[in-house]
Amino acid sequence: MDMVEEFDKFNKVTVLGPGMIGASFSRALKATNLAAHVVGCARNESVLRASVDNGYIDSCETDPAKACQESDLVMLATPVDAFAPLVNAISSSLKKGAIVIDAGSVKGSLAYNIDSLMPEGVSYVPCHPIAGNEGSGPDASSPDLFKGAACIITPLEGTDPQALKRVSRMWEALGAKVESLDPMRHDKVYALVSHFPHLVMYALVNAVSEIDATALRFTGGGFDDSTRIAKSSPALWRTICMMNSNN
Repeated sequence: MDMVEEFDKFNKVTVLGPGMIGASFSRALKATNLAAHVVGCARNESVLRASVDNGYIDSCETDPAKACQESDLVMLATPVDAFAPLVNAISSSLKKGAIVIDAGSVKGSLAYNIDSLMPEGVSYVPCHPIAGNEGSGPDASSPDLFKGAACIITPLEGTDPQALKRVSRMWEALGAKVESLDPMRHDKVYALVSHFPHLVMYALVNAVSEIDATALRFTGGGFDDSTRIAKSSPALWRTICMMNSNN
């Protein structure tokens, strides 16, 4: 039997921060029929309305607490430094049995902190889909973003086994290859293979620009491929690197 047919579909999913990753998640859920209704929540109402019009999400809400009412699954897809304030804002709206996941590039102590903020009866399963591009915003999203990509799940000591199983099967149904890491080990690994390389590429592009900005007109495939990640949001990656500065 097909995995999607076997999957216990979500009635309502809320994506807090439907940008490139969040909107891709919403579109993937809709494309695979894993969710009956997806709500997107952000501060920019015009962007949200456009996302509804484009079919990225089914409805929108600017109030996180209202957006999460009666949701079976909540995805934290904002910058990682907004996770704790968001969870505090939505905790009273989360129903018993709900599952909260995230798409953050940092886990470690942050994951334990987020878990400690969960109300009774709500399960938190930390996730890190290794997918994306140098774009930003919902228009850079794709329903196929997670196909063939790794998704690292970093369960904690108290993570509910049934919630963990359901989330793992969900990512697999979206086409991802699920791997498991300890939260602290996760941050050491991704400091080496993701966070540090981003810093190096930002530094390289900045150095070339300062020495001779006109040289960037003459770059070839090697330079462009190597520095592609430097087109990502500097503010986003500054936050990620600062929150994983111990590694």
